[in-house]
Amino acid sequence: MNRYLVEGISELVTCAGGKKRGRAMADAGVIRDGAFLVDGGVIRDVGRRQELAARYRGLPVLDCGNKLVTPGYVDSHTHLVFGGERSSEFVRRLRGEPYMAIMRSGGGIAATVQATRAASEEQLVRAALPHLAEMLSLGVTTCEVKSGYGLDTETELRQLRAVARLNELQPVELIPTFLGAHAVPAGTDADRYIDYCVAESLPAAAESGLAAFADIFCEEGVFSLAQSERYLRRAADLGFRLKVHADEMYPLGGAGLAVRMGAASADHLLQVREEDIASLAASDTVATVLPLTAFCLGERYAPARRLIDGGAALAVGSDFNPGSCCTYALPLSVALCCIYMKMSVEETLTALTVNAAAACGCEGRTGSIEAGKQADFLVYACDKKEFLPYRTGTNLVRSVYKKGELVYGETA
Repeated sequence: MNRYLVEGISELVTCAGGKKRGRAMADAGVIRDGAFLVDGGVIRDVGRRQELAARYRGLPVLDCGNKLVTPGYVDSHTHLVFGGERSSEFVRRLRGEPYMAIMRSGGGIAATVQATRAASEEQLVRAALPHLAEMLSLGVTTCEVKSGYGLDTETELRQLRAVARLNELQPVELIPTFLGAHAVPAGTDADRYIDYCVAESLPAAAESGLAAFADIFCEEGVFSLAQSERYLRRAADLGFRLKVHADEMYPLGGAGLAVRMGAASADHLLQVREEDIASLAASDTVATVLPLTAFCLGERYAPARRLIDGGAALAVGSDFNPGSCCTYALPLSVALCCIYMKMSVEETLTALTVNAAAACGCEGRTGSIEAGKQADFLVYACDKKEFLPYRTGTNLVRSVYKKGELVYGETA
């Protein structure tokens, strides 16, 4: 069906109205007994079923069976393309060895760099495809993907080429990010590596046209505030939009740097400083929290409640990667947001949809169910949004639609 009416919706969570901050995140735009018109893969009209049924009498109908419908999820922070695996490090962490200690011993990101450098573009694509299929089944219709496991120009570009191919091979829409400064490679120091990024890898990534964003791991023992600022300024001059891994392990002030640089998002934020919460709230920078990472590392969660109450626009991503968070289980993430981070169901859905789209620069086309947006939506096997955290960790997504086409599950 090219033009059809979607109805039979017990609760239609629209998340309409653009990026939401602070208390406005609790307004998820819920319409009971709602409906919307899809035409050519785009949403053209949204409202109550009775009104739209009368307005578009005679059109084919997609009957959702009196179930919950939301926008497709936007996973705004992933490291999806990589070589190898690091299950042995997971066991080391279970025995009490800290993540940063493993990294200093030659494990962590360095181990994945070695495996990724040895992998061909085809091998990277093949390894990522099953993950994307599973993410789609969990309701992800758009996904940010970072490079960062090359730490040399050749491998970083190979990762980005793999992302471009993956965009053509499957329905999840991928937003590519160049993360050339993910770690300091062996045999050099942070200053010299930033010199290399500024002189060679960032310009090469910009010339390739393969990435929309540039990102850096601003962290004590990795890249300092001054080094991160130098890298980000060069990236901005080359036309990249900016993201920052900020304040994950230490309250270094990366979130404040992200705001000063006009970054689209500051991500992690487990150790964000109070003054930087205020800065985020007064800026256009999205505060992206990654509860699955805190869960997997056994760390405290980012202060989502303080960020929201302080007026920030908050998004939620998975941080899927081969080391610290080898999962994209968004159903579990929803439960963690509600149970441990004290977010409401409405705030959590806002964070996973329209705010996550804003963190990826694609809020103009996806992240909500409103006129003019792509028809990216989910039909669930339940009739109200409260079931999402209540059925803790359970995937309740029944059907996934991308640009109006069924791409996963059964016809509603």
